[in-house]
Order: sequence, then structure tokens, then C-alpha cells
Amino acid sequence: MTRSSLHLLKGIGYSISTVSVVLLAIVSWGSASKSPLLIACLLGGATTSIVGMFCRWLSYEIEKRGEERQESTGKGSSHRSPASSVTPVSTAGAPRPAP
Repeated sequence: MTRSSLHLLKGIGYSISTVSVVLLAIVSWGSASKSPLLIACLLGGATTSIVGMFCRWLSYEIEKRGEERQESTGKGSSHRSPASSVTPVSTAGAPRPAP
């Protein structure tokens, strides 16, 4: 399996997990709607789960783009560990690369 197909599979997995969280929240709404505290817990739990999955997917996206950038400049190596291929991200005054 290629890196891009693995990346796509991760994205699909996170999308399926997001749909699962939404469906479980819908099923739980009937009981939770009887108490403001339960509503807050249900909405907070569903939201944090979805945001967490988005953050994990985004980390893979940043890693993938960093690897593609290294490969395009001829500095990439297929023997690197995943942790060493992560490119630090700083948005303070830095121009954004074109998509």
C-alpha cells in the first residue's frame, strides 16, 4: 500500500468514526434532553471526540505534506522514522505555501 493510499484510509477511518459519534449522540439525545447537565456532557463529549479525530487527521496531513516537500526537493529518505519526518509548523509571519 502506498503512503497516499494509507493517508486516504486514515481519513476515511476518521470520517467513519465521526459519523459513529454523531449517530450515538442522536440515539442518546432522548435521555440526555431531560437534564441540562446531560445535554452539556453529550454535546461536549461528541464535540471533543470529533475535534480530537480532526487533530489526529490534521497531524497526518501535515506529516504527509512535509514528506512530499522533502521528496520534491530531493532531500527525502525512505529510511526515516515517522517522528523524524515531522516538519515543525509555525504560522507567525510565515507565508503559506500554495496548495
